[in-house]
Amino acid sequence: MAFSSSVHRLHYLFLPHPCFFLLLLFFPLSSLFASAHTLYDDAREGAEGGRVELFREILRDEAVSRLNHLGEVSDVDGYLERTFLSPASVRAGNVIRGWMEDAGLRTWMDHMGNIHGRVDGMNPSAAQLLIGSHLDTVIDAGKFDGALGIISAISALKVLRLNNKLGKLRRPVEVIAFSDEEGVRFQSTFLGSAAVAGILPASALNISDKSGKTVCDILKDNSIETTEEHLIQLKYEPKSVWGYVEVHIEQGPVLETVGLPLGVVKGIAGQTRLKVTVLGSQGHAGTVPMSMRRDPMAAAAELIVLLESLCRRPQDFLPYDGQSSAFIIESLSGSLVCTVGEISCWPSASNVIPGQVTFTIDLRAIDDVGREAVLHELSTQMYHICDKRSVSCLIERKHDANAVRCDPELSSELKSAALSSFKKMAGNIDVEVPKLMSGAGHDAMAMAHLTKVGMLFVRCRGGISHSPAEHVLDDDVWAAGLAILSFFESQMRLSSRLVQESSV
Repeated sequence: MAFSSSVHRLHYLFLPHPCFFLLLLFFPLSSLFASAHTLYDDAREGAEGGRVELFREILRDEAVSRLNHLGEVSDVDGYLERTFLSPASVRAGNVIRGWMEDAGLRTWMDHMGNIHGRVDGMNPSAAQLLIGSHLDTVIDAGKFDGALGIISAISALKVLRLNNKLGKLRRPVEVIAFSDEEGVRFQSTFLGSAAVAGILPASALNISDKSGKTVCDILKDNSIETTEEHLIQLKYEPKSVWGYVEVHIEQGPVLETVGLPLGVVKGIAGQTRLKVTVLGSQGHAGTVPMSMRRDPMAAAAELIVLLESLCRRPQDFLPYDGQSSAFIIESLSGSLVCTVGEISCWPSASNVIPGQVTFTIDLRAIDDVGREAVLHELSTQMYHICDKRSVSCLIERKHDANAVRCDPELSSELKSAALSSFKKMAGNIDVEVPKLMSGAGHDAMAMAHLTKVGMLFVRCRGGISHSPAEHVLDDDVWAAGLAILSFFESQMRLSSRLVQESSV
């Protein structure tokens, strides 16, 4: 192969960022360039002379086509939006169900609108592997968030079906497309995965959206009758589940910075969502003197600046009482993030002092104790500001999720699968699969209440997500599919060893 061609192909897989030149300090040039081997072929010669199958047509071309297709399934024209059991979500679920059946899976929809596809493997009664992600989106979304994890799993299983290997899986594998992870419609995340994990309270059925319709109403609108008894039945028994795996775009810049398409997740930050309502005195914009105003908008502005200051420099606000505080502050300094994503006022007129302002707070940190310390200090100072301004303040906790540590065994297997993917695509390169923390919430957080979890991150351009600018290279989609295929194949190899050992 010509030197220039070798460089070009290696660059496409591993080099979307100038920081690659720093990596050259760590990786031998001759090894890297020699390993950039027929990246676009569907198979190549392996290190031992055998054929390495890359399944480009399914794991890249078809997977990318399916991602593009789902990216067009929206409730509005002009941008992507699919919320819990909206018409577009129902259409997307039906499309995904068809793809699952194409991969040889038995499919169904459960009482929370989740789409399931299952293959029994060699031992239908064995504890099953669950794998998947969410089919809902935020408003004005990108097309990879959630969908990539579902499609990567289906594509890998389709490769096994076409090679007559589905039946050789040592345990059942079930792909789940969760109906709600983002929490856009009801401001309550993980409706789908929390139901499967058995942590969704029956009261969640009575949560209302902005139109006044409850979760139960929406389910009924889609001919799904769901009661508290149905939620109990929906919960999976922990002993019936071996583990949960999720492929997801990173939604951050680390993988692009180090120049690699995949990374293994060590853990997921805990998060709290608050709804803050500030009540003041509504009045005429021209006749109420500034000294006599009880303006909830001005108060809300001060509260939001307080939030930003606390999250930028928590050490300036939290009390210090020794070693434990030093540990908490250190953990917060690298992980604490806070966001006000929604704000509204009543009556929302240019010549009226508002009577009420409502805004949301999204607060995340790796350390749960630290997150609670920040929330306590934030609430105390917010109430003090509201008292000083003679307005009332109501702070409601709408959502809490503790930080999650991914299972070391699953993470090790996913790391091996990612490395296998790298080597299949670019030869015997000498790289270390990155280990990352996730600041974003994922269905794995809910599933961790049921079973051990592992996650694989996929590089996204600029670290951009929750935006139409969200983008994943076609070859990175391919790398994710190859990694999950390798993960499935490792299950079959272990199955073969167990059969051989039992026959001795």
